[in-house]
Amino acid sequence: MKRSIVVMLVMMISLFSLPCKAQVEKTLEPKLENISWIAGNWKGEAFGGRTEENWSEPSGGSMMASFKLINDEKVSFYEIEIIREVENTLILQLKHFDNDLKGWETKDETVDFPLKEITVNKVTFEGMSFEKVNENEMNVYVDIEQKNGSIETVKFNYTK
Repeated sequence: MKRSIVVMLVMMISLFSLPCKAQVEKTLEPKLENISWIAGNWKGEAFGGRTEENWSEPSGGSMMASFKLINDEKVSFYEIEIIREVENTLILQLKHFDNDLKGWETKDETVDFPLKEITVNKVTFEGMSFEKVNENEMNVYVDIEQKNGSIETVKFNYTK
C-alpha cells in the first residue's frame, strides 16, 4: 500500500514539474487565403433581433459581405462589407443603410477597420474581430461608440 502511494506521488510530481510552455498563436501573413474560413452564410441574434451575414470566398483581391438586422419581422438596417488587400495588408470597410437603402455615410465615406493581426482562428481589425469557434460557428466582436462616448464591445455569435 505504501509503495503504491509513493509511486503515485512520484508520478504526480513528475507530471507537474514538466516545463510549461504557453501556447502562443503564430501570426499569419495578411492574405485573404488566411481568413477564408469567414466565408459562408451566417445567422445569429443581436440587438434584440435576428442577424444574417453572408461572406463570399476570396476573389479579385477581396471578400464581400451583406448584413441585415431583423427586428419584429422588419429589417432595421443593412450593411455592405468588404475585406480587401491594400499595400501588403488587409482593410475591412463597410457602409450602413436604412431598411429603404438610404445610406448612413456620405457617398464617398466608408467606416474603415485597419488590420491588426491574423492568427489561425482569429483576425483582428481595429474595432472589429472575427473568431473561428469551429467550422460552423464564429464570433464577431464589434466596438460600438455609445452616446456618452464610451465604447461597448458587442458580440455576435453566428452559426452556419
